Amino acid sequence: MSKMIRTAPTTAFQEMPDDNMIICRCEEITKGEIRRAVYDGFRTTNEVKRWLRCGMGLCQGQTCQRNFQNIIARELGIPVAELGIITGRCPVRPVEIQTFADEVVNAEEA
Repeated sequence: MSKMIRTAPTTAFQEMPDDNMIICRCEEITKGEIRRAVYDGFRTTNEVKRWLRCGMGLCQGQTCQRNFQNIIARELGIPVAELGIITGRCPVRPVEIQTFADEVVNAEEA
């Protein structure tokens, strides 16, 4: 992956007619939000993911990853391969405290 040089935008952000199209259905992120993030300085897939939560919903990016990577690459004018891959992480789910309370070990047995 080549080094990204961050520069201030030279033109004003221009809205497109399809900017209200939902790209990430789980997190309800639109194409316009992704384009705006790139315009605001986010240059990699992981940066946009952390900022907007694209690919962090129930599908874990299975339905939207390719779409939002293509949008980022198009806005930057670079090939998708230069963006890098998304850092995968296991989904986190809340655990009831009772689950941990049931695992109390008797100090005499240890």
